[in-house]
Amino acid sequence: MLRYFLPPILAFIASLLLTRKVRQLALRYNIVDAPTEERKIQKGHVPLLGGLAVYFSFLITLLICWGGGLLSDGKISISKILGIILGGLIICIVGFLDDRYNLKTKSFFGPLLAALVAVGLGITIGYITNPFLAGTGPYGRALFYFGGIIGPLASFFWLLGMMYTTKFLDGLDGLVSGIGAIGSIILFIVSLFWDVPQSSTSILCLALAGSCLGFLVYNWHPASIFLGESGSVFIGFMLGILSIISGGKIATALLIMGIPILDVIWVIFRRIFKERKSPFSGDRKHLHFRLLDAGFSHRKVVLFLYLITLIFGTSSLFLQSQNKVTALGILIIFMLILAITLIRFNKTKIKS
Repeated sequence: MLRYFLPPILAFIASLLLTRKVRQLALRYNIVDAPTEERKIQKGHVPLLGGLAVYFSFLITLLICWGGGLLSDGKISISKILGIILGGLIICIVGFLDDRYNLKTKSFFGPLLAALVAVGLGITIGYITNPFLAGTGPYGRALFYFGGIIGPLASFFWLLGMMYTTKFLDGLDGLVSGIGAIGSIILFIVSLFWDVPQSSTSILCLALAGSCLGFLVYNWHPASIFLGESGSVFIGFMLGILSIISGGKIATALLIMGIPILDVIWVIFRRIFKERKSPFSGDRKHLHFRLLDAGFSHRKVVLFLYLITLIFGTSSLFLQSQNKVTALGILIIFMLILAITLIRFNKTKIKS
């Protein structure tokens, strides 16, 4: 069992040490986030580049585990490991440049290229479970196989969607790093104990969880450092990859990230069709900002979203595929009720 204790502890310690160093670097070169926009809720200038600490602590742990033979169960090929390393490195380089020089829409090429590299090196969805039919797959499940170019295309858009979900979610202290840790731990349980055990995948999940938790020590409200572009995108990138290599656990990832995904879809739809502006323009229409505007404290909003993630993510561990579809339906209804309630409450609050 030592193989499952070492990775998260190593990643946690590395993340703690690297976050402190990265924070000093960001302050020295004035790579900070200033509260110059309405959606910026911090009281002063906060250092960026925290994603570098998350990525490199994860990378250090991955390389040590790889060199120590902990990733040798044959479930993850060398090409996929390279896809993770190179994709993450691309995200970090573009994220660093964006934090330093404010690339704006040009930063889109980072996630795009990272997803292409990952898919090109073999990180693709081979199949998903058909929840409505019995079959000859694992545990009598029917499987829907992706043939030809469909699998790589689906994987590319899945990774891109996950990266932009966490990017848009990164509006409150500790939100993305905490949800990243929760999602990683749930995927660890899935990859190790469900269907065919995948030791190497579970170790990567633990490494990501440790990296996120180590950073969260500094990122908890009031944060002394932010993830920055690289961190918010890298966590989504890894959650997307882990859900693929753990056996196409897309429904599980959807339950873990359900609220953020629905929030992003709603906000993008609003920006494009109602406000006629770029879907990448920032505002305070996200769920977490609406909860703040309703009067909840910063920490209560973050803890509430942790709880929702934990409830629906944990439910995926005990539900069969068909019931996961039902759970996703419940999640959508819950999100709609919550959004409508908050919109009406905030309108009433403004009028009064």
